[in-house]
Amino acid sequence: MGERVLEKLVRETTVEIKNAEGLHMRPAMQFVDTASRFDCDIIVSNGQTNADGKSIMQMSMLAATCGTRLHLQAQGPEAEQALEALRDLVEVKTFGEPPP
Repeated sequence: MGERVLEKLVRETTVEIKNAEGLHMRPAMQFVDTASRFDCDIIVSNGQTNADGKSIMQMSMLAATCGTRLHLQAQGPEAEQALEALRDLVEVKTFGEPPP
């Protein structure tokens, strides 16, 4: 019997919070909802704190204000799709909120 090794795909990117109010509860919930749609683990870092991108409690502890750069790391089969969707939510749609 041959041993089968499953390579875990890891993808990384950095996004910048662009909406005036930053990552308060409503955008954090949108982030978690989006992240949860994908089959992968997502770690979000503000440089000092790491958070599970699928946990509203951990995401709210990042205290990301407008201009904060967040490092996203996704690992799993849908890592690339997850990061594309999250980048779109954060930087293009700006959580549906106005810029400063």
